[in-house]
Amino acid sequence: MKHYNDISSFNNDIGVESPEHPLFSVTFGHKSDGGIEDIIFTADFYIISFQTFISGDITYGTKEFDHQRGKMTFFRPNQTVTFKNVKVEDGCFLIAVKEDFLSGTFLFTEMKSYGYFDYETKEALHLTPSEEETIWNLARNMHKESYNNTDVYSKQILLAHLGTLLTYSQRFYKRQFINRIQTTGAYADRFQQELDRYYNERIISQAGLPTVSYMAEKLNLSSRYLSDLLKQETGKTAIELIHMYLVKEAKNLLTEGKMNITEIAFSLGFENSNYFARLFKKEVGVSPNAFKDNSLN
Repeated sequence: MKHYNDISSFNNDIGVESPEHPLFSVTFGHKSDGGIEDIIFTADFYIISFQTFISGDITYGTKEFDHQRGKMTFFRPNQTVTFKNVKVEDGCFLIAVKEDFLSGTFLFTEMKSYGYFDYETKEALHLTPSEEETIWNLARNMHKESYNNTDVYSKQILLAHLGTLLTYSQRFYKRQFINRIQTTGAYADRFQQELDRYYNERIISQAGLPTVSYMAEKLNLSSRYLSDLLKQETGKTAIELIHMYLVKEAKNLLTEGKMNITEIAFSLGFENSNYFARLFKKEVGVSPNAFKDNSLN
């Protein structure tokens, strides 16, 4: 596996122009034969890619990219990426940004907050024609600015364009979430069904409390994408919905009055009753014992 410390080496290996700025690069096109040689790499910089794939595979972390669906993909620094026999159509760009370029600016922290850098590559951003035009205009502006004579405003302008592109990407993902919900059905219902199955089939006895990663795997999504999708649909993240489910089940068991607090905690998958009691009080406002006493009275 190869590690890239600098953008120039990376650009050279994938066959695009060398950057004018060592910490910031916007390049267009690809190798003349339309392909990228097989490569497994990590890099010390963010990568934002707009490409239409003809064939080949890209793996980000441990998940394979569905090249039939991809348009924009986002990679954080130091993530393992695999390109294998990748061929792309004309009309693509690649943005590479070193973290040092962002130091001391609003984007240093903001970049970390964009969840789509944690999505799997199969969850690429698919743009409408008008959205493509918006993104391409920003990419062209950044490319033009990066090749202008550098002055005191250059970095500020580049960061402004980059920040706008990232914000638009966030907006377009929101639209994609809505479209996905409309075409595949409500994910909150499927999430609820998986939680029901988790407890009905006693998976809890081997695995303990249900986790976001487990639920995401069952729904064939990444953890971050699932949480953002559910947030769009319900206003709650995946972990918040899990907690709500646990509290609902706990309330039912407490009202039945057949088990004590420790038994209820273990039946729901908690390793100890103290953790269960803290979560219950946080969500309900009273302790499990107080809730049980009130229910029985």
